[in-house]
Amino acid sequence: MESPLTAGLATIIMAAGKGTRMKSDLAKVLHPLNGRPMIHYVIDTARALEADPVVVIVGHQKERVMDELRGLSVRFAVQEPQLGTGHAVQCALPELADLTGAVLVLSGDVPMIQPQTLRRLVNHHFSSGAAATVMTARTDHPRGYGRILRQTSGHLEAIVEERDATEEIRRITEINSGIYVFHIQDLRQVLPRLTTDNEQKEFYLTDAARLLAGEGRVVAAWEGDFGEIMGINTVEELEAAGRRLKTREPRLGGEV
Repeated sequence: MESPLTAGLATIIMAAGKGTRMKSDLAKVLHPLNGRPMIHYVIDTARALEADPVVVIVGHQKERVMDELRGLSVRFAVQEPQLGTGHAVQCALPELADLTGAVLVLSGDVPMIQPQTLRRLVNHHFSSGAAATVMTARTDHPRGYGRILRQTSGHLEAIVEERDATEEIRRITEINSGIYVFHIQDLRQVLPRLTTDNEQKEFYLTDAARLLAGEGRVVAAWEGDFGEIMGINTVEELEAAGRRLKTREPRLGGEV
């Protein structure tokens, strides 16, 4: 039965990237993880939360990704060209025109995230009255991840991408997981204000959280497990994730 705190929850899954470090022409999210394309694990997790709708953002090899997922209860949004994570979410908004609740943003290359973890994240978002909530994690090896800056209250101040960070900020060990919850009205209001004033010249979804925080809105930062939020960018990481999945209890079914 749907929890009151997750009622009206939609999910966006970002799956438009090529994944050049996988050394393959195959779209990253279609690489097999223990015999299944990795994006299926993320869709299973969203469905365990009873999220509706589930919108998959496609781009590279979009027809192939869509063919793989046909028959599932998902919608598609196309991101062409691919101008960053903020742009990707903006491409998905037309599929959420009737939504009045919250939207969970996931990545199709982060298959280890667990339903019960996301349920706690979403519950924290609603109970804290936040405009947005960012899942964070801590690691002794934060290279490559955006760093979390917190206000004295503990709420989020900003997320700084590594390419744009000073040496002092790069020493921060709390990192951005790339998993977010936004109240849909706040997301609609802030996305058109994103700019490409950064090293990669892309529209960062992280800037949406920073802009809301700058307006005095509550942007919560909820800490999860680094082992669950690791993205898969290389063949070696894919193989390591497969070994970890084999040692786990069944991910779905029962109470989540």
